[in-house]
This record gives sequence, C-alpha cells and structure tokens, in this order.
Amino acid sequence: MSDAPPVIEIRALHKAYGQLEVLKGVDLRACQGQVISLIGSSGSGKSTLLRCANLLEDSQQGDILFCEEPVKWKGSAHDRRPADAGQITRIRTNLSMVFQSFNLWSHMTILQNVMEAPVQVLRRDPAEVEEKARMYLDKVGIGDKADAWPAQLSGGQQQRAAIARALAMEPKALLFDEPTSALDPELEQEVIRVIKALAAEGRTMIIVTHDMALARDVSDHVIFLHKGLIEEEGAPSDLFGHPKSTRLRGFLSATSH
Repeated sequence: MSDAPPVIEIRALHKAYGQLEVLKGVDLRACQGQVISLIGSSGSGKSTLLRCANLLEDSQQGDILFCEEPVKWKGSAHDRRPADAGQITRIRTNLSMVFQSFNLWSHMTILQNVMEAPVQVLRRDPAEVEEKARMYLDKVGIGDKADAWPAQLSGGQQQRAAIARALAMEPKALLFDEPTSALDPELEQEVIRVIKALAAEGRTMIIVTHDMALARDVSDHVIFLHKGLIEEEGAPSDLFGHPKSTRLRGFLSATSH
C-alpha cells in the first residue's frame, strides 16, 4: 500500500438495515493519489461501503477517519449517529460523490449545476467559480454544453457534467458509485476516458464498478467484497491475473462473458 497519508480510512465497519447485516467488519484505506476499486456481485456491500465513507449512511460499529481525523459518534448500535454536524459538513465538502444516475438539477443549466455547491456551500466568489466551472467542463470534454439543460444532453454527457460538478468542489477525494452502469457501451467509453485521465493526474478516488476493465486499468488497489466481507484484495495484476479465492475466480469468470 501507499506511503502517502490516508485521505479516507475505514476500520472494522459494520452496517445493518434492521436484521440484515450488509457490512460485517470491513477495512479500507485510500491514501493520497491512490485509486481504489470496489468490485463484487450485487448485494455484496460495495455501494453501502461508499455511502458510509461519505457519511450518507450511518454505520453501527467501526471507525471512519478523514485525513487521520476520526468521525465523532454519539449513541451506539442502531442509535449511533455522527456527533458533530460541523465536522460532517467539512468532511462531505471534501469528498465529492458521483452517482450512477447523474443527479443533475433539471431546472439549472449545466454551468449552473457545476457552480451551485461551490457558491452556496463553500461561499466562493461566483466570478471565480464560473471561471473554474468552465475549466472543469472543458476538462471533461463538454465545455460547449455550459448553457444547455441536462435534458438536452446524452447520458454520457450528463455523467461528465456530474464529474465536472464533483471536481468544482476541489475535493480531497472523488467517490464514484457505478459511474458507467446506466450508460450504453459507446457513451460509457466517454466517461471511462475522463476517469482514466483523472487517475493519471494522481487524484484520490474510490470507484464502485461493474466494469472489470476499468478496475484493472485505473486502480492501484482492488477490493473484492462478498456478502459484506473482503474476500480478497490487492494489486489489479494479482486479483485479475492470479485470483486466489474460488469465489473471486467464479465472479471474474461470470463477468467476463
């Protein structure tokens, strides 16, 4: 693993919905400049782990640290909640999430979508934010769509707008939850090119993906989750080239068809 300081560290995390235990003691460490991919079948806990990392979901047990600062909790088990609202806001503004379903505001232009959070949440100067927003739209290849409405864009363009919106917060880490699964294969490649470019820049990213080629090509470290536990993890060359566990071999065999 990297010698750089961890941006996100999760230790022995447990998450349940009622009686259903989704995460059963998971560890994850994403260091500065590192790309971590989470793979596994549907229901393995990948997206739940990502949402817990971003504090969109409350976990019942375990530690979450952001830049080595532990999240403060009150209560325990199903009553456990973050104790410091200011801390949560500060952490969330430094962890930008890109969702499967784009989540763009339909009543705003693409430029307005990208500018909204830096202006409203971070209270940055609108003129400065606009300049950076246009730069990020250029970066993801849709600078010419700044004044368009989300409904006028293809799915691939909308997802790239969502990535530009995430970048505009200038976060310490980017979290991607199945960023290409709602897209046709051709549009998927547009988004993959952007994610690969971000990885090449040395951005810290955690990616939940069903795309094994993406996980293999951009990751420094891959985690295979099975039924809420880490079944196997390591460098992409090891996991994809020499899987040790029977479950991982079966999963890779099923996803290669």
